[in-house]
Amino acid sequence: MATTRTPRGPGNQDEPAGQDPAEGLVDDPYAVCARLRDTAPVHRIAGADGSPAWLVTRYDDVREALANPLLSLDKSRALPGGYRGLTLPPALDANLLNMDPPDHTRIRGLVGRAFTRRRVEALRAPVRRTADALLDAVEPLGRADLVAAYAAPLPITVICDLLGVPDGSRRDFREWTDALLAPDPAHPEKAKQAVVAMLGFFTGLLADKRSSPADDLLSDLIAVRDAGDRLSEDELMSLAFLILFAGYENTVHLIGNAVLALLDHPEQLAALRADPARLPAAVEEFQRYDGPAPLAIRRFPVRDITIAGVTVPAGETVLLSIGSANRDPGRFPDPDRLDLDRATAGHVTLGHGIHHCVGGPLARLETEIAVGALIERFPRLALAVPRDEIRWRPSIRSRGLLELPVIL
Repeated sequence: MATTRTPRGPGNQDEPAGQDPAEGLVDDPYAVCARLRDTAPVHRIAGADGSPAWLVTRYDDVREALANPLLSLDKSRALPGGYRGLTLPPALDANLLNMDPPDHTRIRGLVGRAFTRRRVEALRAPVRRTADALLDAVEPLGRADLVAAYAAPLPITVICDLLGVPDGSRRDFREWTDALLAPDPAHPEKAKQAVVAMLGFFTGLLADKRSSPADDLLSDLIAVRDAGDRLSEDELMSLAFLILFAGYENTVHLIGNAVLALLDHPEQLAALRADPARLPAAVEEFQRYDGPAPLAIRRFPVRDITIAGVTVPAGETVLLSIGSANRDPGRFPDPDRLDLDRATAGHVTLGHGIHHCVGGPLARLETEIAVGALIERFPRLALAVPRDEIRWRPSIRSRGLLELPVIL
């Protein structure tokens, strides 16, 4: 798809021939986002799948687009041959990330009841017990990789307990999701193998729950499915997949990124230790400062639309830069500084509009407890390696640490 055939508006400037304006976005995302915001509000780039996409960078435009009903999540709205993103079988793909109303409204209503603030708050004590048990395990060692030993197992334990996934079935899930979100270019077959493995996993899990229902969310969803026509079988399996996949993946990165941000800002860490009541507000700043999802889920205009003066044809891929919007100085002054006293209202880490993250209350609770328990237990917490050795996942889809070695 040639750039020259696409109408341009005054807010979009031509880039040097052959150069992707978003080059370096994985290695230095916030510096690249700052340059892109300063240059133009909308840029033509190569997306994560290599196909052309429109990247929206400024806060006001991103927030407005997140709630724009003319920007569809339904992949059938994409131009033929245009979008080449992650492909899943129908049994995993019929989920909220690919739906518009009325299907989106119907399914979100079913799952939303499991993530109300009241229900999530009831999980506070179990989440704290899980956090304490994980910290008990690493304390005698004196040091740990906080991603592998803490940030990853905590949310996977919580979401699996909520769904009713047996303990013995949890060990492979992180490897599968890593293969999908940060694929290894040298081994592209791993992503396909992960899809096959997950399909088999969820098929078996649903069969087990049908034969032996329990007091858990997955058994409740199966009962809804089997009692009427509110969920198709593909929707049921896709919903279970999405809750487990999204319910832990983003929280892993949010916890790890938050801890690193505090270690990078010792004065903020000291202030939080001195007043733990600030943790809920701190979690909002962690989300704004270095959230786990640099981009919102891709969207496709249902007809030609104009974003910040730029005409985007129907069916082309639109990427909304959450990371760039949250660091827009026009909305958040001095945005590259972690400031736990900042007014964070309006950050778009969890989205905006009808596609706002349904699991947001749970992610907030887990991060609050995980960070609070950690800094309370280990007052001398410090990095175990030089700061420039900290490595990030090579992905523009997710923003997370490969590891976080610390001295406890």
